[in-house]
Amino acid sequence: MTMLYDLTVPAFQNGLRALSGELSKASTWSADNAIGELQFAVARLAPDMFPLASQVRFTCTQALQPLSRLGGIAIPEFPDDAPDFAGMQDQIAATLAILDAVDRTALGQDADRPVSFDLPNGMTFDMTAFEYVRDWAAPQFAFHRVAAYAVLRHMGVPLGKADYVGYMMRYLRPGTAPTV
Repeated sequence: MTMLYDLTVPAFQNGLRALSGELSKASTWSADNAIGELQFAVARLAPDMFPLASQVRFTCTQALQPLSRLGGIAIPEFPDDAPDFAGMQDQIAATLAILDAVDRTALGQDADRPVSFDLPNGMTFDMTAFEYVRDWAAPQFAFHRVAAYAVLRHMGVPLGKADYVGYMMRYLRPGTAPTV
C-alpha cells in the first residue's frame, strides 16, 4: 500500500537535493562571471513574481507543510529570505534534515481523511488527504522549485535537465546512456 509519505517526502528530498546542486553550480558560475550573490537573491522572472531567495524559501516551506497538515508534526518557519547562496543552502539543509528524520508512518495511510487549511488571504480549502497531496502539496512544491530553477537559468547559469532531475541517474539501465 502506498502511503502519503511515499507520495511526498522522497520527491521533495529529490527536488531539494537537486536545487542544492543547482545553487552550488550557480555560486561557482556567479563568482566566475563576476555576478554578485545579492543579484541572484533578488532576481525574478517577472515584476509580480517573487525573487529567487523567496522561491527557495517557499520550496522548503512547501516540502514541510504536509508534515504539519497530515502528520501534526511541528515544523519551523523560515520567516526571511536568505541574502546569499549560503543562506539558501542552509534553508535547504535544515529542510532536508527534517525530512530525513520523518518516520514513514508519520503522515498516515488514511488517504480519505479530511484535511482543511486556510490561506493568509482568508480562503479555506476542504479536501481529502490524498487530494491535498495530489492537488496542493505536490503542485505547490513543484511550482516554487521550477521557479527557482527558471530564475537561475534566466540569470545565465548553465543548467539543464540533467541538473534538474539528476537523481534519475540511479535508475539508468547500464549501457543505455548516450556516448556523445
